[in-house]
Amino acid sequence: MAEAANAGRTAIPLSIIDVEKEYGGFRALDRVSLEVEAGEFLTLLGPSGSGKTTLLMVLAGFVRPSAGRVLLGGQDIVRSPPHKRGIGMMFQNYALFPHKTVGENIAYPLWVRGVPRRERRARVEEALELVRLPGYGERRIDALSGGQRQRVALARATVFRPQVLLMDEPLSALDKRLREQMQGELRALHRTLGMTTICVTHDQREALTMSDRIAVMNAGRIVQHDRPQAIYERPADAFVADFIGESVLLPVETRGGEAFFRDQPLMLREAVQRDGAHSLMIRPEKLRLVEGKAPPEANVFPARVTGTVYEGESLLLELALAEGATLRLRRLLQHAEGEAWPEPGAEVRVALHRRDSGLVAGTAP
Repeated sequence: MAEAANAGRTAIPLSIIDVEKEYGGFRALDRVSLEVEAGEFLTLLGPSGSGKTTLLMVLAGFVRPSAGRVLLGGQDIVRSPPHKRGIGMMFQNYALFPHKTVGENIAYPLWVRGVPRRERRARVEEALELVRLPGYGERRIDALSGGQRQRVALARATVFRPQVLLMDEPLSALDKRLREQMQGELRALHRTLGMTTICVTHDQREALTMSDRIAVMNAGRIVQHDRPQAIYERPADAFVADFIGESVLLPVETRGGEAFFRDQPLMLREAVQRDGAHSLMIRPEKLRLVEGKAPPEANVFPARVTGTVYEGESLLLELALAEGATLRLRRLLQHAEGEAWPEPGAEVRVALHRRDSGLVAGTAP
């Protein structure tokens, strides 16, 4: 069935070139350029108001950009109507027809495109198999769970075999457990269908889990576009470091090619390229407690424990530095078994290895 579903589908690249969108005096998109590779799963990630949904609507054809081009397989589609772009769209609220059955909802894009009835039936059954809802064609929409409605919406978005699939916050309506399950299912379906996919989300973990690459947006611009690991480990600036995952940004002074935190010289994984406002990014899982001699090739900070938090699979230490800054140290319970865990008020030392000590431009927002 997967081979049948993939038959005739050809992944296609998408180019976004200097796209702008203004609403009155507000610029929602500011000269956005982006290359999406054929068959890639790309996530547009950013806070509310960053422009990610506006960009998705431009790609879908529901919003006309003020300037710029969108090339699908080398052809400019800015002036093409949505139904002639060969693009599937899965909306945040699913936008299912409540008065139609599951099968009728899925068949609607085929009906609009004039696909004969017999072929529509076969394609609907194929789509239901793909989203693991065989036999659900005659059910009513209001009889489905949230996860089942999500699958129906996905089947409708892909049943006409689009070259590109767009998804706007596809998992936001689901609870945490179902959301994590559907992340894996969406990724598996993407591998099966092989179509170029662009997903919008504000959930960092979701983006890191599902994407081949991530485009981080802020104030209508793309501030970093890279693989998930590269964005997490080497954020382009303080905004990305603060937004992606959990981190503390310590303000540092740079001079003469070196970096200092409160006059303490820092060992860094890379040489300081230029002076200016910088921050040392510290992830909680990268910190280690120091007992006895300080480890070589590590930056050591004296701190006082202000709190401990049990998180199920991990323990979190909340720490205060003498200079007033705060840090957090996380340790998986399987690695902390049998260790003495300091109590609030205890004076400790924590270490950040040189390989994990990277500077980012700017200071904490």
